[in-house]
Amino acid sequence: MARRFLKMHGLGNDFVVLDARDTPLSLTGAQARVLADRRFGVGCDQIIILEPPQSAGADVFMRILNPDGSESGACGNATRCVASLVAAEGMGRDRLTVETISGLLPAVRHADGLVTVDMGPARLDWRQIPLAEPADTLSLDVGAGPLSAPCAVNMGNPHAVFFVDDAEAVDLASWGPRLEHHTAFPQRANIEVATVVAPGRVRMRVWERGAGITLACGSGACATLVAAVRRGLTGRRAEIVMDGGVLTIEWRESDGHVLMTGPVATAFSGELDESLLSGPCP
Repeated sequence: MARRFLKMHGLGNDFVVLDARDTPLSLTGAQARVLADRRFGVGCDQIIILEPPQSAGADVFMRILNPDGSESGACGNATRCVASLVAAEGMGRDRLTVETISGLLPAVRHADGLVTVDMGPARLDWRQIPLAEPADTLSLDVGAGPLSAPCAVNMGNPHAVFFVDDAEAVDLASWGPRLEHHTAFPQRANIEVATVVAPGRVRMRVWERGAGITLACGSGACATLVAAVRRGLTGRRAEIVMDGGVLTIEWRESDGHVLMTGPVATAFSGELDESLLSGPCP
């Protein structure tokens, strides 16, 4: 039996999107690893499964699986993709709500095709990150190699943001996995390295928990802006420049919510032969 899928991306952060709203789908960790593999499967940074909403007021439930088979609580780029997709289904409106295991995320599709997602409030208490023990999340006693003293932020998933003189010079492939698995982070962490390059403009690179280096990370961009504001490095609205492009992030003072605005794109659609998922995991 074949199942339709879409390949979508936000700034090169790419997803295999499977619609399970009418026909339920449950993937094991091994199946997720095969599907996400760029040689043996379709290939992606995350697998997105659309399910019926679980809460009143939500239009769709979005389940997020990492390439290692683990489940993620948030993905800003995927949320924009899903919001645009569902809005285009003929609902007749451009405002809708995407539900994840971390909560409800209101979204707006603009006339120019950009999508804004309210990612909710930044969580800054050490218990909310979570950290292994009490600590000041503004500057953690955590480091590896040239990276030290990150600011910790939870945007539906845990982030550690390291400010450096030159984000380009950091060997993220070496230091990212070590910091992701640091004992300070019992649920692991997404690792960002960031440099403020101009007023209102921050260069950021990311090592995503369970995925590795990606071209962009929406929740990571949100965490980076929050961390920069907390450190007094920028104002509450800034452009976050990643390898795949730019997101505009605003940390709203009135309620502490973080707003993310950026593009979405559909690369192609296809049919997934489900026999692929019964094959050996590479």
